[in-house]
Amino acid sequence: MKLNCDLGESYGPWVMGCDEAVMPYIHQANVACGFHASDPDTMARTVALATRYGVTIGAHPAYHDLVGFGRRSIPHTGAQVQALIWYQAGALSGICRAQGVDIGYIKPHGALYNDMMRDEPLLRAVLEAAAMFRKNLPVVLAATPRWQQHQTLAAEYGVPVWFEAFADRAYDDTGALVPRTQPGAVYHDPEAILEQALSLHHKKGLRSITGTWLELPSDTLCVHGDNERSVAVVARIRSALEGRP
Repeated sequence: MKLNCDLGESYGPWVMGCDEAVMPYIHQANVACGFHASDPDTMARTVALATRYGVTIGAHPAYHDLVGFGRRSIPHTGAQVQALIWYQAGALSGICRAQGVDIGYIKPHGALYNDMMRDEPLLRAVLEAAAMFRKNLPVVLAATPRWQQHQTLAAEYGVPVWFEAFADRAYDDTGALVPRTQPGAVYHDPEAILEQALSLHHKKGLRSITGTWLELPSDTLCVHGDNERSVAVVARIRSALEGRP
Protein backbone atom coordinates (compact mmCIF):
# COMPACT_ATOMS: atom_id res chain seq x y z
CA MET A 1 0.00 0.00 0.00
CA LYS A 2 1.24 3.48 -0.94
CA LEU A 3 0.81 6.65 1.09
CA ASN A 4 -0.53 9.81 -0.58
CA CYS A 5 -1.25 13.36 0.48
CA ASP A 6 -3.01 16.44 -0.97
CA LEU A 7 -0.30 19.09 -1.32
CA GLY A 8 0.55 22.34 -3.08
CA GLU A 9 -2.61 24.00 -1.74
CA SER A 10 -1.12 27.36 -0.78
CA TYR A 11 -2.17 30.41 -2.78
CA GLY A 12 0.03 33.47 -3.15
CA PRO A 13 1.10 34.62 0.34
CA TRP A 14 -1.53 32.40 1.99
CA VAL A 15 0.09 29.19 3.23
CA MET A 16 -1.85 25.97 3.72
CA GLY A 17 -0.60 22.53 4.68
CA CYS A 18 2.70 21.14 5.92
CA ASP A 19 4.25 20.19 2.58
CA GLU A 20 7.89 20.31 3.71
CA ALA A 21 7.14 18.14 6.74
CA VAL A 22 5.07 15.48 5.01
CA MET A 23 6.84 15.04 1.65
CA PRO A 24 9.70 12.85 2.95
CA TYR A 25 7.23 10.22 4.18
CA ILE A 26 4.80 9.78 1.28
CA HIS A 27 4.91 7.94 -2.04
CA GLN A 28 2.42 10.08 -4.00
CA ALA A 29 1.71 13.84 -3.96
CA ASN A 30 -1.71 15.01 -5.17
CA VAL A 31 -0.83 18.50 -6.42
CA ALA A 32 -3.52 21.17 -6.64
CA CYS A 33 -3.75 22.64 -10.15
CA GLY A 34 -5.15 26.12 -9.57
CA PHE A 35 -8.92 25.62 -9.57
CA HIS A 36 -9.47 24.94 -5.85
CA ALA A 37 -6.07 26.12 -4.60
CA SER A 38 -2.50 26.79 -5.71
CA ASP A 39 -0.89 29.04 -8.32
CA PRO A 40 1.99 28.58 -10.80
CA ASP A 41 4.71 29.38 -8.25
CA THR A 42 3.24 27.02 -5.66
CA MET A 43 2.87 24.27 -8.25
CA ALA A 44 6.48 24.67 -9.38
CA ARG A 45 7.78 24.58 -5.79
CA THR A 46 5.67 21.53 -4.97
CA VAL A 47 6.88 19.66 -8.06
CA ALA A 48 10.50 20.48 -7.16
CA LEU A 49 9.96 19.27 -3.59
CA ALA A 50 8.33 16.04 -4.73
CA THR A 51 11.10 15.43 -7.25
CA ARG A 52 13.73 15.92 -4.55
CA TYR A 53 12.23 13.07 -2.53
CA GLY A 54 11.35 10.80 -5.46
CA VAL A 55 7.62 11.17 -4.87
CA THR A 56 5.21 10.40 -7.72
CA ILE A 57 3.28 13.52 -8.76
CA GLY A 58 -0.46 13.35 -9.40
CA ALA A 59 -2.76 15.99 -10.87
CA HIS A 60 -5.47 16.98 -8.38
CA PRO A 61 -8.10 18.74 -10.53
CA ALA A 62 -11.23 20.28 -9.06
CA TYR A 63 -14.29 22.30 -9.89
CA HIS A 64 -13.38 25.97 -10.46
CA ASP A 65 -14.08 27.00 -6.85
CA LEU A 66 -11.29 28.88 -5.06
CA VAL A 67 -13.68 30.42 -2.55
CA GLY A 68 -15.15 27.05 -1.58
CA PHE A 69 -11.85 25.17 -1.84
CA GLY A 70 -13.43 22.86 -4.41
CA ARG A 71 -15.76 21.37 -1.82
CA ARG A 72 -18.99 22.66 -3.38
CA SER A 73 -20.77 20.68 -6.07
CA ILE A 74 -21.11 22.70 -9.27
CA PRO A 75 -23.24 21.28 -12.10
CA HIS A 76 -21.21 20.40 -15.20
CA THR A 77 -21.82 18.42 -18.33
CA GLY A 78 -19.50 15.50 -18.95
CA ALA A 79 -17.74 17.48 -21.68
CA GLN A 80 -17.17 20.40 -19.29
CA VAL A 81 -15.68 18.10 -16.67
CA GLN A 82 -13.34 16.62 -19.26
CA ALA A 83 -12.20 20.08 -20.36
CA LEU A 84 -11.46 21.21 -16.80
CA ILE A 85 -9.46 18.01 -16.17
CA TRP A 86 -7.40 18.49 -19.35
CA TYR A 87 -6.84 22.16 -18.53
CA GLN A 88 -5.57 21.49 -15.00
CA ALA A 89 -3.63 18.29 -15.74
CA GLY A 90 -2.07 20.00 -18.74
CA ALA A 91 -0.89 22.94 -16.65
CA LEU A 92 0.71 20.68 -14.04
CA SER A 93 2.19 18.42 -16.71
CA GLY A 94 3.85 21.44 -18.33
CA ILE A 95 5.44 22.49 -15.04
CA CYS A 96 6.55 18.90 -14.42
CA ARG A 97 8.12 18.50 -17.85
CA ALA A 98 10.10 21.70 -17.39
CA GLN A 99 11.65 20.00 -14.34
CA GLY A 100 12.31 16.69 -16.07
CA VAL A 101 9.35 14.70 -14.70
CA ASP A 102 5.66 14.28 -15.52
CA ILE A 103 2.39 13.51 -13.78
CA GLY A 104 1.91 9.87 -12.85
CA TYR A 105 -1.85 9.79 -12.21
CA ILE A 106 -5.01 11.86 -11.80
CA LYS A 107 -6.94 12.15 -8.54
CA PRO A 108 -9.97 14.46 -8.67
CA HIS A 109 -10.42 16.71 -5.66
CA GLY A 110 -13.21 17.41 -3.20
CA ALA A 111 -16.74 17.70 -4.56
CA LEU A 112 -15.68 16.47 -8.01
CA TYR A 113 -14.22 13.32 -6.41
CA ASN A 114 -17.33 12.72 -4.33
CA ASP A 115 -19.72 13.50 -7.17
CA MET A 116 -18.08 11.10 -9.61
CA MET A 117 -18.31 8.27 -7.08
CA ARG A 118 -22.10 8.80 -6.88
CA ASP A 119 -22.77 9.57 -10.54
CA GLU A 120 -21.77 6.93 -13.11
CA PRO A 121 -22.02 9.23 -16.17
CA LEU A 122 -19.73 11.70 -14.42
CA LEU A 123 -17.30 8.91 -13.51
CA ARG A 124 -17.32 7.77 -17.13
CA ALA A 125 -16.48 11.32 -18.21
CA VAL A 126 -13.52 11.43 -15.82
CA LEU A 127 -12.21 8.05 -16.95
CA GLU A 128 -12.55 8.99 -20.62
CA ALA A 129 -10.76 12.28 -19.96
CA ALA A 130 -7.81 10.42 -18.44
CA ALA A 131 -7.73 7.94 -21.33
CA MET A 132 -7.69 10.77 -23.85
CA PHE A 133 -5.07 12.77 -21.97
CA ARG A 134 -2.50 9.96 -21.93
CA LYS A 135 -2.62 6.22 -22.48
CA ASN A 136 -2.45 4.10 -19.31
CA LEU A 137 -2.66 7.12 -16.99
CA PRO A 138 -4.10 5.84 -13.67
CA VAL A 139 -7.08 7.48 -11.98
CA VAL A 140 -7.55 7.36 -8.20
CA LEU A 141 -11.02 6.23 -7.14
CA ALA A 142 -12.49 5.90 -3.68
CA ALA A 143 -12.40 2.37 -2.34
CA THR A 144 -16.03 1.40 -1.74
CA PRO A 145 -17.92 -1.89 -1.41
CA ARG A 146 -18.59 -1.46 -5.18
CA TRP A 147 -14.89 -1.44 -6.07
CA GLN A 148 -15.16 -4.40 -8.46
CA GLN A 149 -17.90 -2.65 -10.43
CA HIS A 150 -15.77 0.48 -10.68
CA GLN A 151 -12.76 -1.55 -11.78
CA THR A 152 -14.81 -3.14 -14.57
CA LEU A 153 -16.07 0.28 -15.64
CA ALA A 154 -12.53 1.70 -15.82
CA ALA A 155 -11.40 -1.28 -17.88
CA GLU A 156 -13.90 -0.24 -20.58
CA TYR A 157 -11.74 2.83 -21.14
CA GLY A 158 -8.39 1.07 -20.67
CA VAL A 159 -7.70 3.16 -17.58
CA PRO A 160 -5.77 1.69 -14.64
CA VAL A 161 -7.33 2.55 -11.28
CA TRP A 162 -5.82 2.93 -7.84
CA PHE A 163 -8.34 2.49 -5.05
CA GLU A 164 -7.93 4.91 -2.19
CA ALA A 165 -8.97 4.93 1.45
CA PHE A 166 -8.55 7.63 4.07
CA ALA A 167 -6.70 7.27 7.34
CA ASP A 168 -8.13 10.42 8.91
CA ARG A 169 -11.76 10.42 7.73
CA ALA A 170 -14.85 8.70 9.10
CA TYR A 171 -16.98 6.46 6.85
CA ASP A 172 -20.72 5.85 6.88
CA ASP A 173 -22.30 2.41 6.56
CA THR A 174 -22.40 2.59 2.75
CA GLY A 175 -18.65 3.07 2.49
CA ALA A 176 -18.88 6.78 1.70
CA LEU A 177 -17.00 9.48 3.60
CA VAL A 178 -18.99 11.20 6.33
CA PRO A 179 -19.55 14.82 5.13
CA ARG A 180 -17.18 17.33 6.72
CA THR A 181 -20.21 19.27 7.93
CA GLN A 182 -21.00 16.49 10.40
CA PRO A 183 -19.29 16.07 13.78
CA GLY A 184 -16.54 13.45 13.83
CA ALA A 185 -16.06 13.45 10.05
CA VAL A 186 -12.33 14.20 10.38
CA TYR A 187 -10.18 12.40 12.92
CA HIS A 188 -7.78 14.51 14.99
CA ASP A 189 -6.50 11.85 17.38
CA PRO A 190 -3.14 10.56 16.02
CA GLU A 191 -3.73 7.14 17.57
CA ALA A 192 -7.14 6.81 15.88
CA ILE A 193 -5.60 7.81 12.55
CA LEU A 194 -2.82 5.25 12.95
CA GLU A 195 -5.31 2.55 14.00
CA GLN A 196 -7.44 3.11 10.91
CA ALA A 197 -4.36 3.09 8.65
CA LEU A 198 -3.23 -0.23 10.11
CA SER A 199 -6.71 -1.72 9.79
CA LEU A 200 -6.81 -0.81 6.11
CA HIS A 201 -3.31 -2.16 5.53
CA HIS A 202 -3.61 -5.45 7.41
CA LYS A 203 -7.34 -6.22 7.33
CA LYS A 204 -8.33 -4.54 4.03
CA GLY A 205 -11.16 -2.71 5.73
CA LEU A 206 -12.34 -0.54 8.62
CA ARG A 207 -15.21 0.17 10.98
CA SER A 208 -17.80 2.73 9.92
CA ILE A 209 -18.84 5.53 12.24
CA THR A 210 -21.54 3.20 13.64
CA GLY A 211 -19.18 0.24 14.02
CA THR A 212 -20.17 -1.62 10.84
CA TRP A 213 -17.31 -3.52 9.21
CA LEU A 214 -16.53 -2.39 5.64
CA GLU A 215 -14.36 -4.34 3.21
CA LEU A 216 -12.31 -1.67 1.41
CA PRO A 217 -9.33 -3.19 -0.46
CA SER A 218 -7.04 -0.22 -1.15
CA ASP A 219 -3.93 0.49 -3.18
CA THR A 220 -3.18 3.87 -1.65
CA LEU A 221 -3.88 5.55 1.67
CA CYS A 222 -4.56 9.28 1.97
CA VAL A 223 -3.46 11.47 4.86
CA HIS A 224 -4.52 15.11 4.54
CA GLY A 225 -1.69 17.63 4.55
CA ASP A 226 -3.93 20.32 6.06
CA ASN A 227 -4.64 18.16 9.11
CA GLU A 228 -1.75 18.79 11.51
CA ARG A 229 -2.68 15.76 13.62
CA SER A 230 -2.42 13.54 10.54
CA VAL A 231 0.97 15.00 9.62
CA ALA A 232 2.17 14.29 13.16
CA VAL A 233 1.59 10.56 12.67
CA VAL A 234 2.54 10.21 8.98
CA ALA A 235 6.06 8.96 9.76
CA ARG A 236 4.61 6.23 11.97
CA ILE A 237 2.15 5.22 9.25
CA ARG A 238 4.97 4.99 6.66
CA SER A 239 7.02 2.81 9.03
CA ALA A 240 4.04 0.57 9.72
CA LEU A 241 3.30 0.13 6.01
CA GLU A 242 6.92 -0.93 5.47
CA GLY A 243 6.91 -3.29 8.44
CA ARG A 244 9.37 -1.23 10.45
CA PRO A 245 8.97 -0.62 14.21
